[in-house]
Amino acid sequence: MHKEPPSKADANEDYVILNVEEAAEFLRVTRSTLDHYRCVGRGPVYRKHGTRVFYTRESLIKWSESREFSSTSSRIGQSR
Repeated sequence: MHKEPPSKADANEDYVILNVEEAAEFLRVTRSTLDHYRCVGRGPVYRKHGTRVFYTRESLIKWSESREFSSTSSRIGQSR
């Protein structure tokens, strides 16, 4: 059963949790990219509920903001 992503009203709430597919869509990456980042420890902070993985909007936004650069040369030598 496919659930709809959170509504715009819900999207303003930091406590809303997103599953992996919703989080990948929010970040505009593929699920496999997000899975890979999680496995190698380079992705956003996540939560585990049993075997299921969830993300908060807040953690996705914080992670995305930590990936800001002003030029391509500012990335050289940085390990993120």
